[in-house]
Amino acid sequence: MRTSLRRGSAVSPSNGSPSNGSPSNIAYVLKRYPRFSETFIVNELLAHERAGTQLNVYSLRPLVDTHFQPAIARVRAPVRYLASGSVRPGEFWAQLEPWLRDHPASVAALAGAIDAEGIDVYQAIELASDVVRRQIDHIHAHFATSATTVARLASLLTGVPYSFTAHAKDIYHESVDSSALRQKIADSAVVISVSDFNVSYLRSEYPDQADKVVRVFNGLTLDDFPFAKRTKNDRQPPLVLAVGRLVEKKGFDDLVQACALLRERGHTFRCVIVGGGELAGALQRQIDEADLGGIVQLAGPVPLDRVRQLMGDASMLVAPCVTASSGDRDGMPTVLLEAMACGTPCVATDVTGIPEIIHNRVTGLLVPERSPHDLAGAIAELLTSPALGHRHASAARARIEHDFDVDRNAALLRTLFASASHAARSLAEAV
Repeated sequence: MRTSLRRGSAVSPSNGSPSNGSPSNIAYVLKRYPRFSETFIVNELLAHERAGTQLNVYSLRPLVDTHFQPAIARVRAPVRYLASGSVRPGEFWAQLEPWLRDHPASVAALAGAIDAEGIDVYQAIELASDVVRRQIDHIHAHFATSATTVARLASLLTGVPYSFTAHAKDIYHESVDSSALRQKIADSAVVISVSDFNVSYLRSEYPDQADKVVRVFNGLTLDDFPFAKRTKNDRQPPLVLAVGRLVEKKGFDDLVQACALLRERGHTFRCVIVGGGELAGALQRQIDEADLGGIVQLAGPVPLDRVRQLMGDASMLVAPCVTASSGDRDGMPTVLLEAMACGTPCVATDVTGIPEIIHNRVTGLLVPERSPHDLAGAIAELLTSPALGHRHASAARARIEHDFDVDRNAALLRTLFASASHAARSLAEAV
C-alpha cells in the first residue's frame, strides 16, 4: 500500500459549505442500501436531513432484502446504485479514460489502488465523477470494508475528504486485513466508531493513527420510542423477547438453552425470537429437540412497527450476544437502545460496547457471554420481580436521552465532517 496522497494534487473540493461551516452536500457510501437490519443508518440519514443537509446515497450492491423498515420511505436523498459484478477490460478503460482526460492531476491517485479489485476502482471512478458533478463536500462510508475501499479511492481521485464508521465485524472478524484497514485510517480525515470499547481497540491496534479515531454513539429518534411502564398481562404468560439476525454472534442458542432451564425450574413464560438468518434451521431443531415448541417461537423478520408493538408487550428484551468463532461480535446492538428508550427492561451479555449502556443492576442486568445458566438466572429475576425491571427501565431511559439522541449525535458527525472539509480546502488553497 502507498502513503496518503496529498489532497491538493487531485480535484479541489467544493467551496459550497453553508455558513455554519458544515458540509452542504455529503455522500454516503454503503455496501447495500437499504437493508432491513441497518436501521441505525436510516436514523442517521434522517437526522442529517432534518438539519437541512443535502445527502446523496451510493450503494455498491443491488437490493437483496424483500422487507424494509417504514422509515426508509422518509429518506429524501437520491440513491445511486453503482455498477456491480464483473467488469470487462473494455468497460474499465472506457470509464477510466475520460476521467483521466478531464482530471490529469489525479493520475497519481491510482497508485493508491494497487491492491484494490478492479470493480472497486471502477466504482470509485463512478463515485468520483458524481462527487465532482454534484459538488459534494464530504464522503462518508459505513463499515470499514468495501464501502470504505471505494470511498477512499474516490477521495484520492477528487481531493474531497472521506471518513468512515467502523462497527464490529469490520474490526474484529478473522477476515479483516489489518494492513488495508491501517491504510484506510491513515488516508481518512476521521474514523468514527460506535463504542468506547471499539475506539480503545482501534487506538491500540493502530497507535500511529490513534488521534483520528473518535466515538460517536449510534442514535435514536427519541420521539419514535415513547417511554411506557410495563404492566402485567394476566391473560398471557410473560413475554421474553429477542430481536436480531439469526447468526452466531447473537447467541440465540444460549437463549434457547436458558429457556429450557427456566422451564425445568417451573417458570411460566413465552419467548419470541424475531429475525431471519443462516441459523434459523439449527435453532428450530434445537427448539424441537428440547421440546420447547410451545414456549419458544422463531417469528422471522418483522417490520419495525411490529417489533415496537412486541417491545410494548414484553416483560423484557434479552440480547445474549457472544464473540463468534470467527472473532465477529456486536458493537452496540440498536435493539437494546430501542428497548431501553421505550421502557422494556433488558438482559444482555458483557460483549464489546454493551457494558457501556447496560450498567448491571442500574440500567439492566448484565451476565457473562456463553453462560445459559447465568442468562436463565437473570431472566428469572425479572420474571419474579417486575419492580426491579421498572427501576432499571427508568434509569435506562435517562441514559438513552443523555447520550443517544440521534439529532444531537448526527450534529456531532457534521462537526467532524466540517473540520475535514475545512482542512481539505485550506490544503488545496496552499498548494
